[in-house]
Amino acid sequence: MDSKALITRRKAIGAALVAASPLLLPGQVRAQAKTQPDGSFVVLLKGLYQPVTKGPNLGLKMVDLSDGSYSTTKIYPVSGTPGNTNLNKAIGDFYVQSDPGVLCAYHIPGGSFAMQFTGGDFVFEDDGAGGRFLVGTFELDVIEGTGIYKSFVGGHNHMVDRLHFLAPGDGSGGIDEFCFCFVSGP
Repeated sequence: MDSKALITRRKAIGAALVAASPLLLPGQVRAQAKTQPDGSFVVLLKGLYQPVTKGPNLGLKMVDLSDGSYSTTKIYPVSGTPGNTNLNKAIGDFYVQSDPGVLCAYHIPGGSFAMQFTGGDFVFEDDGAGGRFLVGTFELDVIEGTGIYKSFVGGHNHMVDRLHFLAPGDGSGGIDEFCFCFVSGP
């Protein structure tokens, strides 16, 4: 037998443990926060939308968050974002225009970026309690960026959304978001 082809039991077990470490120790792997995204990342938009009356200055020229047309909800990390890696702790804010509804902005560690909706494929489903879900996907283009997101201008966002329009009178404010955003550079 060729001695170069032999792999010791110890090396095989060691290699298997290294390969399986993200599965066996997810907290340890997740604790290593990135300082800059690679060519893509994923975030989760989650929570009740609130109207924006006086929006923050994110350094973006394409969006005016104080014009009265935006609502906001929280952004949570999923994969590839810098900063906090706790999936249960918000890392930033998402702003979406309600009328005319073509622009949005993200503010997360490292900077901000603006996007424009370019298309969508969705349906409405009854929630059984007097409200309804918008279920589908949306396509967006990254049109502006600050900080570490400047390089994403010209990139794309594929949203997978389950937006819940709550029944009138439930006291919640009306719209509950649950949307994964798959953002990639040009």
